[in-house]
Amino acid sequence: MENQLPTTPDPQPPVKPGSSNWLKILGIVVIASLISTLVAVLVIKTYLFPNEFRPVTLSSGEEQALDEKLDRLDPLRRTRTLHKDRAPEVQNGRLVPERYSEEGASREIVLTERELNALLARNTDLATHLAIDLSDDLASAKLLIPLDEDFPLFGGKTLKVTAGLELAYADSRPVVALRGISVWGVPLPNAWLGNIKNVDLVREFGGKEGFWKAFSDGVDEIKVNEQQLKIKLKE
Repeated sequence: MENQLPTTPDPQPPVKPGSSNWLKILGIVVIASLISTLVAVLVIKTYLFPNEFRPVTLSSGEEQALDEKLDRLDPLRRTRTLHKDRAPEVQNGRLVPERYSEEGASREIVLTERELNALLARNTDLATHLAIDLSDDLASAKLLIPLDEDFPLFGGKTLKVTAGLELAYADSRPVVALRGISVWGVPLPNAWLGNIKNVDLVREFGGKEGFWKAFSDGVDEIKVNEQQLKIKLKE
């Protein structure tokens, strides 16, 4: 019996992907492209060209509390007294003279975050362009700056600037230090800020005559938290 050589099977032609596979691949590419585009638009809209801020609106009770604080800080704006046993500050359109006295006067200035932002809405046009945030030993601000139409590339758009300022009281003196400034979410180099980032300005410049020494000598306490900003003045 003759030996038979093993036969090799004929090679099979490569299987071509069907139309359904191509449709799946095309669908994945389209969906990925749409998601990438939406994310890019969202980032650009949020960080590069943000909308204006919504002004803070106080309740009637908050408005009354803020008015009482402002009346105490600025008696000239009062048209009536807060105490029934005293004469009004203004009569017939004229300020009533009175004897100066510090008896019973409070040396504390206390404002909440909502009150600070409401003051912007009440007295300036910055309410839609500036917002203040308070946290432990830190006051932060967001500022929107409309760019001129002739500004290169970003003409007519809005520049977003954020900044943080440390405010505290330690070693019997106030602490004021710039944490940093960012433009469109990009922190500026310390060299561009005059190398004053994280420098205690009172410690650095309060040893000689000038604004920071006078400021330090007149402040007895500074406290900032998520609820309020409190400044207590010395006698």
